[in-house]
Amino acid sequence: MRRRSILAGFVALALVSASAAHAEDAPPPPQTIVVGLDLSLSNPLIKDEGYAARVGARVAQEILALPLRSRVMVRTFGSYSGRENGLKVDQVISSHAKPQAVAQGVAELIAHMPALVRDGKLKAQGMTNIVAFLDTMAPVVDCRRSDVRVILATDGFEDSEYGTLTRHGGHLPPPVSADFAGCDELLILGIGQGSGSPSATVHLNREWKRYAEKAGFSRYVGLYDW
Repeated sequence: MRRRSILAGFVALALVSASAAHAEDAPPPPQTIVVGLDLSLSNPLIKDEGYAARVGARVAQEILALPLRSRVMVRTFGSYSGRENGLKVDQVISSHAKPQAVAQGVAELIAHMPALVRDGKLKAQGMTNIVAFLDTMAPVVDCRRSDVRVILATDGFEDSEYGTLTRHGGHLPPPVSADFAGCDELLILGIGQGSGSPSATVHLNREWKRYAEKAGFSRYVGLYDW
């Protein structure tokens, strides 16, 4: 009986070890990253080449960590106009499109935003429809099927029919529904940039954090600089 008991213990231990090894061998689940580039006139992204390069490098860091079958989506926003925001990049990480290549391509695109605007290939815009952009992207992603992160390269100053955030105040409307329920993160790169006001940055972060939580994001991060 004692020998049988010891044998059963070894079998159980072997099964646990095999299960753990199998879990370690399983590839990480794919993720989705949505990159929104703000073309509004207030955003230094479309004017300052050094700043645009830093934003591109920061976004590239996020892409480098993506596992196979992950999706990268790059869009522009500003005015509520599909004609003025025709830039759309969709890439799936694969053996043919490795994270390093995709990260480099996106970083170069972002770094060249000032030149693209200057050369007329992209149009600087007089409105800042951040909320509308999020509303537009919500049906495109599925937070139940993969981890979803939304990265916005914007100063955070919403200026639309939904509301206006200024250096001195203003508020965002609460989301109508939690369209991003289960989504992992809303990351804003450059929030408050160009305002020259630390208190404005604090106010913007407070507004967008509240909005992100009500929209269903698990986490909000707003970075003035990095």
